[in-house]
Amino acid sequence: MKYSSKLIADAVAEFTKLPGIGEKTALRLVLHLLKQDTEKVKNFGEAVIRMRAEVKFCKTCHNVSDNDLCDICANPHRDHTTVCLVETIRDVIAIENTNIYRGAYHVLGGIISPIDGIGPEKLNISSLIQRAEAGEVKEVIMALSPTIEGDTTIFYISKKLRDLNVQITSIARGISFGGELEYTDEMTLARSIATRLPYENYLVKSSG
Repeated sequence: MKYSSKLIADAVAEFTKLPGIGEKTALRLVLHLLKQDTEKVKNFGEAVIRMRAEVKFCKTCHNVSDNDLCDICANPHRDHTTVCLVETIRDVIAIENTNIYRGAYHVLGGIISPIDGIGPEKLNISSLIQRAEAGEVKEVIMALSPTIEGDTTIFYISKKLRDLNVQITSIARGISFGGELEYTDEMTLARSIATRLPYENYLVKSSG
């Protein structure tokens, strides 16, 4: 596209760097901001800048937080002996929206994917093992997307936890294989968590 203003062109170019934003959508967003009061646009920009500069990651579960501990880890009414293992922060949001899970979380920050150069050392696995070794965790719910990479990650971590006094469970497979956890509807996700199975049972079914 050709623009009569380099400022508009530069703003559009920056918006297209966001995931899922093409040039037409970026232009629509820029023109929308152009119609807003200067103060509103200033608040928008400052909110993004402040978010990037001040947001923290929970020192326990690696969820995003305004403090050293996220609201979930700091909540005494949550069951901190049960830890739901997820791939990303988006998965935490998806599960929280079901309003059925009252335990804690652990965000891996990805899954093992050799083809993408992501090995176990690049994920938040060691801190999970440390939590288990400290004796504060009684159950780890494997809530990773049902993909080959997700299953590989679950298998690797379950081996690491094998000799610790921790029950390993997996969410029920109401979620189709190859699906992404964050895009699963809340009812299916809630049912999958509520009807989770011991991981050993899942292995038997998978090999059968």
